[in-house]
Amino acid sequence: MKYRGYVLKASVAAVLAVLGGYAGAAENTTLEEVVVTSTTIDDRFEAKRGEPSSVGVISGQKVDERHGKNIIDVLNSIPGVTAELQSGDSVKIMLRGVEAQRYMGEKPGVAVVIDGVPVTERTGRINIDLDNVDSIKVIKGGASYLYGEDALSGAVVITTKRGAKMAGVTVSGEAGSFEYNKKLIRAGFASGSWVGHVQATEARAKDFYYQGGYSRNYFNGKLQYLISESSDLTFGFEQGKRNKDSHGSVTGVTAAYTDPRSYQGKDYARHYDVGLDKMFLTWANDLGTMGNLLMNTYQYADHTRFWSGSVGYLRVPSRRPGRWSFQGGNVNTASLSNYVDAYTADNDQNQKQRGFKTEWRREGEVAAFMAGVDVRRDTDRQKIVAMQTYSMSPAPLARTASVVQAGTMTSDFQGRVNTNALYGEGKLKLAEPLTLTMNARRDNVRVGYDDYLNNLNLGKGFQVWSERAGLNYALTDKLDLFGNLSNGFRIPTIQQLYAGTITPTGVVKSNPNLRPERAWNQEVGLRSKEPFGLPVSMEMAAFQVDRKNFILNVGGQYSAINATPLNDQYQNIGGVRNRGLELSLKSDAKQMLSADVAYTYLDAKFTQYDSFYLQTGRRGAYTYTKYNNTGHVVPRTPRHNLFLTGRMKPLDGLTLTAELNAQSGIYADELNWIRWGGRTVTNLMASYDIKTSSYEKVSFFARVDNLFNRFYFNTMRASSDANGDGVFNAQDASLTVNPGRVMSAGLAITF
Repeated sequence: MKYRGYVLKASVAAVLAVLGGYAGAAENTTLEEVVVTSTTIDDRFEAKRGEPSSVGVISGQKVDERHGKNIIDVLNSIPGVTAELQSGDSVKIMLRGVEAQRYMGEKPGVAVVIDGVPVTERTGRINIDLDNVDSIKVIKGGASYLYGEDALSGAVVITTKRGAKMAGVTVSGEAGSFEYNKKLIRAGFASGSWVGHVQATEARAKDFYYQGGYSRNYFNGKLQYLISESSDLTFGFEQGKRNKDSHGSVTGVTAAYTDPRSYQGKDYARHYDVGLDKMFLTWANDLGTMGNLLMNTYQYADHTRFWSGSVGYLRVPSRRPGRWSFQGGNVNTASLSNYVDAYTADNDQNQKQRGFKTEWRREGEVAAFMAGVDVRRDTDRQKIVAMQTYSMSPAPLARTASVVQAGTMTSDFQGRVNTNALYGEGKLKLAEPLTLTMNARRDNVRVGYDDYLNNLNLGKGFQVWSERAGLNYALTDKLDLFGNLSNGFRIPTIQQLYAGTITPTGVVKSNPNLRPERAWNQEVGLRSKEPFGLPVSMEMAAFQVDRKNFILNVGGQYSAINATPLNDQYQNIGGVRNRGLELSLKSDAKQMLSADVAYTYLDAKFTQYDSFYLQTGRRGAYTYTKYNNTGHVVPRTPRHNLFLTGRMKPLDGLTLTAELNAQSGIYADELNWIRWGGRTVTNLMASYDIKTSSYEKVSFFARVDNLFNRFYFNTMRASSDANGDGVFNAQDASLTVNPGRVMSAGLAITF
């Protein structure tokens, strides 16, 4: 594997070194112009021809037409995309099964970029205002060569609405099941050198789940100034306010059937109050024969507060001064798990991401190149305050040392990630039908940790190369053969590096010698506009993703081992291989009859995972058993996934749409002991657009999701004996039940 990396680095360096000499040097040839389309800032260079990687693109018009409540309703049409949706519209996106095995807020292994701004939320999830999307591009395969850290399996690049097409006023409203309602107003203008719009959206619902109500409010806009015929300046902003209570999870399949709305359960965290703020400024200048220059500066802030800590023992002052007793005087009734509103921790997390990027590109008849600089400064301040007096053990009354007093700050620290990176891309036309693409990026990343309670200041630096090498062969003017080798990386977190130091009373030992995780992606595919003479566009790709140096706890993932002689520590001891096949077929949606197909075959297995400890039993009598999960199927990765869309336009302006989403069964755990069967879900939608003399356009829509009210789980997880009965089975799984048939309808007027 090291040899492969050295070859890539040497090849990339050689190509980039000679590109300047090739660019524009073939004046006497008749070759078509070679253009670099890769960018981390803007999508104005969007194109697929000559692209050596699998890329899916969804227009803003298609996003609007689907009337989805979350981004996965839109991304289902791209093969290789899966997501974890619990309730509301907070989604964790995954590509090609990468990071499906983790579920406690870890990064998703996918770079998410909106208007050039990386938007990494602490939960590993993503919240997007779908009403403000102009386009979505999904790049599959390692994408760290463009986006740096955590782009293990690709990137989701979103551009928000913009331009003169937003001129006018649009108002809309929607209503649906579980008291869902949404209101939107947008106003835009185009006058002389100025173009802009602002938009406000409000949505709320009680939701299917007990205590699952949510609301979201967005205010966003974009202002563009045309400095000259070749230069423009764009300012964009978005302020989001989101509130959500319970996730609606239950423990065990019996509870899932008898209590699907989680009336009797208690969520692991509640009362999420999230403020999201994004702003950016982009300058673009066409330098003519000297190329094109882009500059972008941005800030993204995520301020989240929530309750957590649903385990432990609640204590209140007794009648005798200086003594404490369990609430109710009984150990069993004192358990926090018996009190639905009793939590120990009030979490306050404030994350800020700031950065500057610039790119310069030049095109020519034989070669083209792009060079970029990426500077990021990210901080993440986290505070935890005890919400009430509690203990983590049912100690005798006299033992008050383990009692945590209400109002005590139990955690106060800040994480820092400083990134300085150089990256570039070169395209070289080796022959009229054959194009070589080479990418390289060098990241210098410094992670830091400031523990304000324990007066600790820790840090470590990493220097990482990321590369891609790919070929595109134009077999005909409508058929391309492409292939590439790329990689992605993830640096260790500060918790993994210094876990034992951060938690002095814990048993996990620090390991500052951890190496970055790596994901090597290999891909070969076909891209065609009219395969076999059919009026469709097709993309088919076979892929393999090998993850190396996977960081795991030697005590097992999510293990709570605290017994000697077990020596817990994070180490580079894991490996995963994801391989499969993807097929996309799209027909012209403007025709009277049209259809789309997105199919994914995925085989995801652990290639190294020989240190997994299963915890069974109850507190004070835990048993830990070690297992070797090497060769096991990665949990929550369906072998087959099929998404079909059929459209009919019987009348001018009327569109009837049917969707079928079929998925094979999945495992809930690394041991592959708990499995849930496949499911097939059908959705229907009707939309009607009319133009009148009074308004530019009036649009109606109605949508029914899960038409046949199919019972299935949105999420299914298991890693320990949750109910403490000494047996690990489906009664220990954490489950979120799908709400069943959901209906919505809306009206939009543009004038």
